[in-house]
Amino acid sequence: MPASARLALIAPALATCLALGAGAAELSSVITLTHVDPEFGGLSALSVTEDGRQFHAIGDRGLFVRGEMLREANGDLREVTLTTVMPLETGDDGPVRPGLQDAEGSALTPEGDLLVSYEGFARIERFSPEGRHLARLPHPAVFNSLQRNSSLEALAADERGWVYTVPERSGKLDRPFPVYRFDGRRWDTPFALPRRGDFLVVGMDFGPDGHLYLLERALRGVFFSTRVRRFEIAPEGRITREETLLETPTGTHENLEGLAVWRDPEGRLRLTMVADDNFNLFLRNQIVEYRLD
Repeated sequence: MPASARLALIAPALATCLALGAGAAELSSVITLTHVDPEFGGLSALSVTEDGRQFHAIGDRGLFVRGEMLREANGDLREVTLTTVMPLETGDDGPVRPGLQDAEGSALTPEGDLLVSYEGFARIERFSPEGRHLARLPHPAVFNSLQRNSSLEALAADERGWVYTVPERSGKLDRPFPVYRFDGRRWDTPFALPRRGDFLVVGMDFGPDGHLYLLERALRGVFFSTRVRRFEIAPEGRITREETLLETPTGTHENLEGLAVWRDPEGRLRLTMVADDNFNLFLRNQIVEYRLD
């Protein structure tokens, strides 16, 4: 199996989808990801470095992917190279065992470690940037009560290294999504994110502006709609502002499940997302990127 695979740009900046809020979200890049490894696919989580040039993606069967992003001078994504494709390790008995592989969220810590959240057996694991298992975060009792196939879907770390995770479902259409936080010593639930319509949580990240960005997905028939909301959070955990930055018409993109937010050389924020193909011939793994004005 080759160690890397070079991927061509499929669609440059061609369209602006429905964007609400303070500024428009403009589509800049869509790149389809492929690899010869038969286990490649199911990419559900994405983390991107501060300069937007390296990334980690995690598959929902425990696949660990690293790669490089070749960009234009203005930050637009031109090409992606996969440099590592391998199973995530547990640290004690090799690759993650079947039944425990369902990785859904990822986050880079300030130290450069990679955190991965799982549903099924809901937990958060810490890995080195190379995919070596380091530790499991403490397991609060509330994780045991989450729906088995809709638990720790989104994961983010703030500038202090505090960890935040949100389940895919809240349990009711009018019930907010709980946010679980680990400050290095204990877990708490500092706030909840309002649920709007039929969208479910699939990813999140803290941007360089300190705000929380939430990626949501709605399945309508066999097609998807994507939404990104931004929240300003007060130090005590109170939401002080909510904006919808992007809401796409159904069928605009594939099954976008992972989100990373960073700032390009021109000072604009970028929303970089990864699509999960669900190991389905009719879906594709893709990197989709938007610029924010």
